[in-house]
Amino acid sequence: MCTRMLILYQLHNVKHHEVFLTVLFDIQISDNWPGYSLDLFTYPQHYYGDLEYVLIPHGIIVDRTERLAKDIMQDIGDNDIVVLCVLKGGYKFCADLVEHFKNLSRNSERFISMKVDFVRLKSYHNDQSMQDMQIIGGDDLSKLTGKNVLIVEDIVGTGRTMKVLLNNIEKYKPKMIKVASLLVKRTSRPDGYRPDYYGFEIPDLFVVGYALDYNEHFRDLNHICVINDHGKTKYRV
Repeated sequence: MCTRMLILYQLHNVKHHEVFLTVLFDIQISDNWPGYSLDLFTYPQHYYGDLEYVLIPHGIIVDRTERLAKDIMQDIGDNDIVVLCVLKGGYKFCADLVEHFKNLSRNSERFISMKVDFVRLKSYHNDQSMQDMQIIGGDDLSKLTGKNVLIVEDIVGTGRTMKVLLNNIEKYKPKMIKVASLLVKRTSRPDGYRPDYYGFEIPDLFVVGYALDYNEHFRDLNHICVINDHGKTKYRV
């Protein structure tokens, strides 16, 4: 299909009467999307005053993740896979995605063997992306040789971090590499990289919640929210 079909469904903001449009294969949140008022949701009291608004409610994340799992399983077919989770931000998305994989496999005529491994990266200091990415954890990547690898990430911004990781993994000659990211950020500095699967395309905002952090804070927030200046100052290191 050459053109994207809009309006698989619409989610209306009760307060602003704006819409957030789903397109075929992905959900794009426009730059002028005002988000949801924090007053419409529950969230930890220790973050009161630190957030601007809710960008993506938890229930929508859960539903979208389930659909991504179905799409990925259809593409994988009967191939066994190694799921490589990028810590720490990707752990919640990865855990939910893998749980959906297991449910789909249990209810299917075919069984897919699945192993989960982890790698930890560092590419942000406060809210600024660093020039050099650090691989500061993870098991021996040589175990990926000849394997079908699905990298699970929380967010792809410029794409530079993921390209560095992919270059490192490709040295070990895996049979296949696919990338699934919960979020893709529209930035003014794109590096020409797009993951194979992603849940939401979002504006160039610093977001927290659903295990995405700001200096280790906000991981316990279920919704994906936009942090405000007060929150950045409060938790800056």
